[in-house]
Order: sequence, then C-alpha cells, then structure tokens
Amino acid sequence: MEAPAAPRNPAEPSGPSEPSVAGVSTEIIVNSPEQMQELGRRLAKLLRAGDLVMLTGELGAGKTTLTRGLGEGLGVRGAVTSPTFVIARVHPSLGDGPPLVHVDAYRLGGGLDEMEDLDLDVSLSDSLIVVEWGEGKVEELTDDRLHVLIHRAVGDTTDEVRHVTLTGVGERWATVDLGVLSA
Repeated sequence: MEAPAAPRNPAEPSGPSEPSVAGVSTEIIVNSPEQMQELGRRLAKLLRAGDLVMLTGELGAGKTTLTRGLGEGLGVRGAVTSPTFVIARVHPSLGDGPPLVHVDAYRLGGGLDEMEDLDLDVSLSDSLIVVEWGEGKVEELTDDRLHVLIHRAVGDTTDEVRHVTLTGVGERWATVDLGVLSA
C-alpha cells in the first residue's frame, strides 16, 4: 500500500466524492482484495465498543472484504459475508473484544426510521457496528463515527486499485492517527 495523502484540513470543503463531514482524513491506495482485508485487520486495532463505521462505495468496491478483515482483526466468530438478504449479522467475539454487528442498509430506503427496527442504538455502546451503504441513514445514531469511502474504477475493467478515504468524525476520532493504517 502507498503512503496516505496529507491529512485534510476540516475547514476545507469536501470534494464531490468525499463525505461532507468535518474531520481529519487520510487516503490509502489498496491494490488487491488481500490488501483490503489486511487494511481491515489493521483498522480493527483502532476500533472499540461503541464505534460506528460507515462504509460507502460502489458495488464490488470492497466493503465486505474490508469488514471480513475487521472480523479477523477483532477475533469474532463466524464467517463475515455480505448481510444483504438478512440486513444484519452479529458476530460475537471469541475473546474479550466487542461483538461485530455487520449491517447492509442497501435495501433500506427509509433512513433512520427503518434502521430503528434493527435496534442499533441499543447495540452501539457494547458493539462495533459496521454499516455498508449507511450514508444518509445512520449518522443520527452518534456524533462520533468513522466514514470509509472506497472508490474504484467502474465499468468494464479488471483494475483492482481502490482509493480508500477514512474520515473520523467527532470527539472520539479527534486524537486517533488514521495515518498509521498506511504502514
């Protein structure tokens, strides 16, 4: 993986493909699914119970692959697969870490109203919640969240390169050095 881009100044406006949130960002270039999974394993070391991670990216961008790495890094039970048809899966910890709640909000169109049926607010303090396709749907759960934007070339391409932008929002992320993920 390549070194991250310089942290973005929160006072600068976000670009058209970046989340419109204030926070310090870092960008990492990922060249393969294996590197995406490894990024998830490294990211797991920065996460704790109560964290909300929102994953945004096109179909096939690597959201579930990143989450699979998170599950490995957290040491949770069960294979981490896309929860598209079940909406949410809970992976209990095999150790003393938090359970991983993996949500796919792709088919949920009602924003937080539909998400409330999943009781994510109840699970949030004790779990690590990862929501694919959560942008515009789960921000109200907490003021602190990590937004992971995964960009890949679209169309007829075999290009495996992904540009991953991680943006920590809120007090929880103010002192976290996301740049360590590029090591």
